[in-house]
Formats: sequence, C-alpha cells, structure tokens
Amino acid sequence: MTRSDSPQIRFPTLEASLPKRRNLFYGGAWHQPQGGYADTINPGTGENLGPVAEANRADVDQAVEAAYRGFLQWRDTRPFERTDYLRRFAQAMRDHAAELAMLDAANCGNPVTPMLKDVYDGAQYVDFFAGLTTEVKGVITPMGPGIINMTVHEPLGVCARILAYNHPLMFLAIKIGAPIAAGNSVIVKPPPQAPLSALRLFEIAGDIFPPGVLNLVTGGLESGVALVEHPRVPSVSLVGSVPSGVAVAKGAAERLKHVGLELGGKNALVVYPDADLAKAADGAIKGMNFLWCGQSCGSTSRLFLHETIYDQVLADVLAGISRHKPGLPTDPTTTMGALISRQQQEKVLRYIEIAKAEGARLVCGGTVPSALNLVGGFYVEPTVFVDVTPDMRIAREEVFGPVLSVLRWSDETTLFEAINSVEYGLTGSIWTKDLATAHRAAARIESGYIWVNGAGPHYISAPFGGYKMSGLGREEYIDELFHFTETKNIHITL
Repeated sequence: MTRSDSPQIRFPTLEASLPKRRNLFYGGAWHQPQGGYADTINPGTGENLGPVAEANRADVDQAVEAAYRGFLQWRDTRPFERTDYLRRFAQAMRDHAAELAMLDAANCGNPVTPMLKDVYDGAQYVDFFAGLTTEVKGVITPMGPGIINMTVHEPLGVCARILAYNHPLMFLAIKIGAPIAAGNSVIVKPPPQAPLSALRLFEIAGDIFPPGVLNLVTGGLESGVALVEHPRVPSVSLVGSVPSGVAVAKGAAERLKHVGLELGGKNALVVYPDADLAKAADGAIKGMNFLWCGQSCGSTSRLFLHETIYDQVLADVLAGISRHKPGLPTDPTTTMGALISRQQQEKVLRYIEIAKAEGARLVCGGTVPSALNLVGGFYVEPTVFVDVTPDMRIAREEVFGPVLSVLRWSDETTLFEAINSVEYGLTGSIWTKDLATAHRAAARIESGYIWVNGAGPHYISAPFGGYKMSGLGREEYIDELFHFTETKNIHITL
C-alpha cells in the first residue's frame, strides 16, 4: 500500500474542508433534490454538520437516465482514454487528500491520520484499474477451417454502487475503478451517515469524466431501493450488513441483475503454540481494528488461543490494547475514534451486557470514556471478554464495535467446528511457524480471505470476498473487471 502517514502532513480545519455543494450530481451537473434534505452528524462530538440532499425515486430516475446517456458515449471511448480519465481522478484525490481525510474523520468517526491513508489507498486502486482498461479481452476458440469463433466482453450499462460508512471515501474510490475501466457508467450512493467526503470529491473532480459517466446520489433507504429496482440499472453492489445484502439480492432478483455483496463477518484469529507469541498478540490487536472502533467487516473479533499459551498471549493483548484510547477523530494523534451513531453505540453497549449475562468475563473496557472533551460523542472503550464459549452471542453475532471475544482451544477438530459454526465466512487469521499447520488450517477455515502470520490489510490484485452470508463475488483484482461485463460469443463462417 502507498505510505501516506507522513509526519509533515498538515490537516486543514474542518470548517475549511466542508463541501459547499450538498445536492445531487448527475449528468455532469448539480441538481436540487425533489426528496428534500436530511442532516448529517459528527460522531465524535454529536454536532450537526448540516443538511445533505435526500434523493427520492424521482431523483433516482433522473440520475439513472443521465447515467444511461453517459454510458452510451463512454462504452465507445477508447481504453487508453479511459485510463487517462481514471488517472486524473486518482491524482485529484491525492491533491486534496488532507481535506478529504478530515471530512471522513469528522463524518464517520475514524481517526484522521489513518483516514489519510484511506484516501491514498483508494487512489491507488483507481490507478490499478486504470492500468487494466485494455485487459477486458476475449478469446478465439478453434472450430476448424473457414470458421472464426470469438468471445468478447461488453460493458453492462449503469452500475449502482452502494457504500458503507466505515471507510466512505476509500470505498467510493475502490468501487468505481473496475466498472468505469470496463466501459460502464456508475452511480455511487455514499452512506447516509457519512456523505460529506463524497460531496467534496465531486466538487473537486466530478467534472473530470464526461457527463453521466460518474454520478452521485445521496440519501437513505428510498434512494437505495430505487437504485436496486430500477430497470435501467443491470448491476448493483453493496458494502453493508447481511440484512441489507439480503434485501438487495431480493430486489435485484426481480430482474436477474448482476449482484456483488461485501457483507459482515465474525472472523477468527487462531494462535498455535509454536507461533511467535508477541507478534501474534500484536496481530490480534491490529486484526480487531480498534483504530476504527472495531467497525470493520474483516475484524478478527474471535481470538482462539491454545490452552498452553492462553495466559501469556492474553496478557500481551491486554497490555497492547492500552495504546488505543478513544479520542476526537479530527485530532491527528488519536488512535481510536468513535462509533458512527448513538444507535450503534447503544447496540454495542447492549451486546456487552448480553455477554455478561451469558457468563463471559469482562477483563478490559466495557464502558463509555469519561473524558470531558468526548462527552456528546459516540464512544466505547476497547473491550475484551474471556471465558467466552462458541455458543454465546458475542461469539456468533457481528457486534461491529470494539469488542474482542477470547476463546480457549486444545483440540483442532473442535476448533474448526467452532470457527465454522457461524453464518459468516469473510476473513481468518492463522499464527504458526509450521508450514503444514498453516496449510491445514487455511484449508479447514471456511472464509474467503486468510492471513497466515498477519491480519488486517488487503492487497491490491488479490481477490477479496466472503463465503456463506459474508457476501457474493470477489473484488479488488483483475477479474472484477469481468464482473461488470456481459460475455458474447460470435461465430463467423467465412
């Protein structure tokens, strides 16, 4: 990944970063919404950050028509020209990285310094797909003399990308690269909780592409449903919760649309006795994504420790967690931010009480921080439960907060049964020095993305996606291009 956490960076003030445009962007222009406006909030302080357009079905209809007109032109744009447009867009992100990071910190609650890396990583994904515009290739199939049989891949049309709130700007960038590179137009719907960075990016770079190629629709449930059901949107993808993913899949099924879903996770990190225990403890902390207050679908929120090294690794984990203390997201020194909303904070605190009632033992956190400068924000301390059993709700359900469940294991067969007993299968992490153990465990864990002696990062050009209820499809690598195409076979008799 691009290194972007330079100590020389100077972040602008929030006031200087806020977008002036709060409307909808489609067809290369800004439009007032027919659906009205809704306020957006700063999770770190609880303050109102002002109104944002709330698109209704009529707004979505107009945006889709504009995107369809854009597609009719864009599909005939030469691949290298698409490359140039995408690279200009990526560079615009880099040129304004500090203000975009500040907006995400203030609007989604994650710390501003790592959110800067989000911007650079998002730009890198756009550049990656910019370099693949000529790779949407078909094949020639031998059929004998006087015959040419060829397969080509054609763009789908208008692609809707519905985004999650934990990485608003980075998700926007990651999700537009492949469909645009393949010749489609795109409508992005940023999360209603955190739309400000998307609005600012469209102020900066919305007119880089020809009109209608890249479009922005903000709003809540009505606009999302309208995009999913629209007859001129053949492709819909979502980053979000399992219930939202199921709703998208049901809505898209009416027209047999192409669907991509990146959903939740209840991911396991397993430590074997022969592992480097200090590194494994640090990996457990990083894998839990306390930086994001645990709000990550890939978080390794179930820590399975072998009974022979249980006490030692647990002690190291508890000691290491102390470096994560909730703070104001817009402060560059903050190492752990806020939850997205009061509702999410209440949900996390409710799970903490459920865990206690079911017999789990709280050994760290579990409370709201008392610092005066955090009053009004939506914070929860880093929380660790021990004496957790696989049947407990905190070991089976996605909390999406800073709650780590620690489980003890001794028998490998029982271990894999426990790991695979949940409905999710997104990521997994294995810590061992033995190659045979690593391969055996990686084969047995039912997840789409496995780290061995690591946890947390994605790698450009490596497919990311989940098993079971964690999603449909794979993204972030070359085959994602083909997800946004139709395959056509042409049989020619000479």
